[in-house]
Amino acid sequence: MGGRVEHVFVRPDHPRRDATILHADLDAFYASVEQRDDPRLRRRPVAVGGGVVLSASYEARRRGVRTAMGGAQARRLCPDLIVVPPRFDEYVAASRAVFAVFRETTPQVQGVSIDEAFLDVAGLRHVDPTPPVGIGARVRRRVRDEVGLPITVGVARTPFLSKVASRVGKPDGLLLVPPDREAAFLHPLPVETLWGVGAVTAARLHALGLHTAGDVAALPEDVLRGVLGPAAGAHLFAVVHGRTGTHLVTDHARGSIGAQRALGRGPHPPADVRAALLGLVDRVARRLRAAHLVARTVVLRLRFADFTRATRSRTLAFGTASGPELTSCATHLLDSVGALVDERGLTLIGVALTGLGSDAAVQPALALDAPDRERLDSATDALRERFGARSLTRASLLRVGDGFAAPQLPEHGP
Repeated sequence: MGGRVEHVFVRPDHPRRDATILHADLDAFYASVEQRDDPRLRRRPVAVGGGVVLSASYEARRRGVRTAMGGAQARRLCPDLIVVPPRFDEYVAASRAVFAVFRETTPQVQGVSIDEAFLDVAGLRHVDPTPPVGIGARVRRRVRDEVGLPITVGVARTPFLSKVASRVGKPDGLLLVPPDREAAFLHPLPVETLWGVGAVTAARLHALGLHTAGDVAALPEDVLRGVLGPAAGAHLFAVVHGRTGTHLVTDHARGSIGAQRALGRGPHPPADVRAALLGLVDRVARRLRAAHLVARTVVLRLRFADFTRATRSRTLAFGTASGPELTSCATHLLDSVGALVDERGLTLIGVALTGLGSDAAVQPALALDAPDRERLDSATDALRERFGARSLTRASLLRVGDGFAAPQLPEHGP
């Protein structure tokens, strides 16, 4: 199996003395799923998306293609770039399979996003003599063999350091940061590598002649507070001196379920925008029901061609998982911002469901003379469960356009 193990460089006086936190991060996740499922795409530059790059394979990244880059710019940098439409249901399925490996490794898992998580393996020493770096190698091997995807694992004493280690170890690597070598590992790295240092903070540090973590570590804390503000300065000081927390947060209840779609630069006909929104609502409502949850608030998120954003939300009287109810609420929100969409040009649309709760104690509204919407949701969910997520789609999504590529229906039934 590919990848590498490197022993790199803090202080033995921290509460957690061993490197027992793993950060596991799938490599170029969306693009890797596409390359896994289509052998013709392997070892070739691939971008997932339409008008905007959602994910780029490492073959494309070496040519300058980056996530969130416009499709036209990506093609100029890489004329032989292969662009494929996103298949979010496939990505969710792959993520679930990978997280199953994580949870079979240790119960202490903190998910960060669809393609990365922290794992605390300190407690496994009582039942498994394998060192943490060996457990990391085992996780990588299982994800490769059982899910067919490359993954990088960083192993360190703190979540922060393990995250940085996985960044440095990419792609398809395994990187250990022993506690007595943390400073020597961290201090030569560019400030941009530090988790939480974005483009604005990095530019401010560069303006002061600070380019590496070691440059920052040489400054007193009060200087950093004066440059970045009290909170950000204190945080960065703790980061470069290895004083970040050592514990994971694994018991937070899920706060929201959401999905979004990059549309590319328009203009987009209102019917296409509405169809994209309906597809997103179908997806998040299906995930809501699968998790046996209901939601009280629907949130609409928009990004425009001038890079401004808008958010609209509506809270219902009672929690629901009904597709038609959630659709009605989301389309009402879209109608309320029609003027903004026409004026600024829409490039991304998203929907999120918040105010989540269990569906175990929900009293459904009486349908009276209306159709039984609950049975309709159950029937469509059952069809997708049996024949696949792409077996059933809205007629309004059966079109191909910039940002709206739809799955092709099979010529014959199952």
